[in-house]
Amino acid sequence: MCFLHHQCFVSKVLIQMPWSRCNGECSPGFRKTSIGGNHLCCYNCDPCSEGEISSRPDSDTCHPCPEDQWPDEMKVRCIPKTYEFLSYEEDSLVYIFLALTLFFSVVTLLILISFIYYWDTPIVRANNRTVSFILLVSILLSFLCVFFFLGRPVDITCFLRQVSFGILFTIGVSCILAKTITVYVAFKATKPGSSWNRLVSLKVSNSVVLVGSSIQVLICVMWLLLSTPYVEYNHHTYPGKIIIQCNEGSDICFYSMLGYMGLLAAVSFVLAFMVRTLPDSFNEAKYITFSMLLFCSVWIAMIPAYLSTRGKYMVAVEVFAILTSCAGVLGCMFFPKLYILLLKPELNSRNIILEKTKL
Repeated sequence: MCFLHHQCFVSKVLIQMPWSRCNGECSPGFRKTSIGGNHLCCYNCDPCSEGEISSRPDSDTCHPCPEDQWPDEMKVRCIPKTYEFLSYEEDSLVYIFLALTLFFSVVTLLILISFIYYWDTPIVRANNRTVSFILLVSILLSFLCVFFFLGRPVDITCFLRQVSFGILFTIGVSCILAKTITVYVAFKATKPGSSWNRLVSLKVSNSVVLVGSSIQVLICVMWLLLSTPYVEYNHHTYPGKIIIQCNEGSDICFYSMLGYMGLLAAVSFVLAFMVRTLPDSFNEAKYITFSMLLFCSVWIAMIPAYLSTRGKYMVAVEVFAILTSCAGVLGCMFFPKLYILLLKPELNSRNIILEKTKL
C-alpha cells in the first residue's frame, strides 16, 4: 500500500513539473528559429517560407512542395497548382473574342460575296480588283487565326499561330502597299509622254504582293527550322499557378517577323500619305492612309502592353491587337465602296468617275 502511495506521489510530481522552455510549441505551418544566447529551450516560431510546409508541431524545418504543387493557406499540406490559360470553360474574355471573331468574319465574308456579285462594276474594278480580293481573303483568314490563340495551348497551335498570323497579315499589308503603288503609277502614267506608261501594263501590284509575302514566308520558315515554338509550363511567374503558354522558340525570329510587317505598314502609310490628294478616280490612298495609321497605332501600343503582361493576359493583348487592326483595315478599305455598291448604286458608273477625274 505504501509502495502504491509513493508511486502516485511521484507521478503527481512529474505531471506538475513545468516544461523546460520559454514559450509554447510551434503550430503546424511554422518552424522553430533560435533567438540566440545559451538557452536552447527558447526560440521563435516563424511561418514557413513561400512554397514550403510543416505538417507537425515544433518542426525544426519546413519542407518545399513538389514543383506542380503549392501549400494550402495554413501551410500544413501541399495541394495541386491551378493551370492558367485562355480557357473556353472559365474565361468570359474568350467568349468576347469568339463573338468578335465570328462577327467580323461574317462581315468580311459578306463583303467578299458582294464584291463577287458586283465583279464587273467600276467601283470593284478600280485599283486592281484581284488585289482587293486577295486582301479580303487575307483579312478573313487573319480573323480566323485567332482560334489558334484561344483554349489550352498544344504543340500544333503553338507551331501555327504566330506563323499563320505573320504570313496572313503580311499578305494583307503587301496588298495595301500594292494598291498604294498602283495609285501612284496610274497618276504618273496619265501625263503625256510619261515613262510610267510601261509600268501600267506590267503586273506591278501582283509582283509587290508576291515579293512582299515571300520575304515573310522565308523568315517564318527559317524560324520554324531553327527554333520551333513549343508548349511550355511556367511554374515561376505566379505563386500557386502553372501557366500553360507557347514558348516562341526564338525571340529574334518573332520580332523580325513583327518588324518586317511593321516596315511594310510604315512604307504603305508614308506613300499613301504622299499621294492622298490625287484624283478620286484612281485614289484609294486616303483610305489606305487611315487604315495604316490605325494599323500602326494599334501595334505600336500593343508592344509595351505585350511585354508588360504575363500568362493569358499576354495572349489576350495580342488577340485584341489582331482583331482591332484587321477590323480597322476592313472598315477603312471596304466600307466606303460597300456604301456605294449597296446604298448609292447611281455613283457606281464610269461617267461619274470620269467627271470626278476632270474635277
